[in-house]
Order: sequence, then C-alpha cells, then structure tokens
Amino acid sequence: MGTSSKKKNIVIFASGSGSNAQRLLEQFADHPRIQISALFSNNPDAFALQRAQNYGVPTAVFDRATLKAGEVQAQVEAYEPDLIVLAGFLWLLPAAFVQAFPNKIINIHPSLLPKFGGKGMHGQHVHQAVLDAQEVETGITIHYVNEHYDEGAPIYQERCPVQPDDTCETLAARVLTLEHQHLPRIVEELLTADACQPETPAA
Repeated sequence: MGTSSKKKNIVIFASGSGSNAQRLLEQFADHPRIQISALFSNNPDAFALQRAQNYGVPTAVFDRATLKAGEVQAQVEAYEPDLIVLAGFLWLLPAAFVQAFPNKIINIHPSLLPKFGGKGMHGQHVHQAVLDAQEVETGITIHYVNEHYDEGAPIYQERCPVQPDDTCETLAARVLTLEHQHLPRIVEELLTADACQPETPAA
C-alpha cells in the first residue's frame, strides 16, 4: 500500500539554457504523482542549474571523467529515477549508464528522426541542415536513448512546416514551441500509463 503514494521520480540532464527543463519543472512542481528529483549538467554555467534551484530541485555538475568512471551513474541511481529526461543534453551517455536504466532514458531532438540526427546534430546545426536540404516540413522527435546518438526507438513525433522565408532563428523558434508543448505531456503519459492501463489479457 505504501508504494501507491510514492511519487514517480524524474531526473533531468541539461547542458544549456534549459527551457525544456523549465517546462518540466513547471509541469510537475505540484503534481500529485510525479516529481523532479534532480537536475544534472555537464556545464557549470548552464542556466538550467539556476532554473532547477529556483524550484528547490537538487543539482549536480559533472565532467567527462566522472561520467566515464560511473560516478554520475551512482549519483543518479540514488534518486531511484523512473525516467531520465535529456533536455538539451549534448554528450553521449556511456553504454554502461544506458544499460543501467533500460527504457528509462528519453531524449528530445529538434528534427524528424532519422533525418538530421547523429553526432554534432543539435541546435542550429539541425535547423541549418533542414534549410539546406530544402525540406518542406520538420518537427520534433521524442525517443528512447540507446548507446548511439539519436538512434533509440521513437516515442512521439510532431511536425511543423518549413516556410520559404525561414531562417535558422525562425525555424528554431517554431520547433522549440513544439518541444515545450509536447515534452511535458509525453513525460506525464509515460509515467502514468502503467497505472491507467494495467496489463490485462484481451477479452
């Protein structure tokens, strides 16, 4: 009975400003069943850290050495995360880290994967590649994380048009609106689906 009142825990990883982290912090600040337990960053100057601290969420900063050594994994495990959300996190997680949290790590990417994914494809690089390819639409992909950049199983995609007069900045703004709109919703659905839809045999 005790487990029914225990909140689901989210751990966020972010490298920069953290606008998606902000949306998650807002969404789950007073949620009855879900909480943000911590925010980890590889960038000591990331504004995402301040965003988390504004909500009283513990933060941690790490470097490549502690990530590779397994120290970050041990710190995350202490929070018993039900979901780890990469919200603008730019490093590839070690295989051992990914394997320690099977189907519990998700990422949001600013294109319609498998297009415009892979190493170095983040932020403005993605949007410029979309424009250079003269795509008529782009969007977002929320996907599970595996040992390779942007190759995990997709969870959700949302599309938006690429306008003839778009620049990197206008396209980025349109895509970011989709990220802010859908990431909190998908995270909530992932963490509440097991309770709403128990696995029962079909009649």
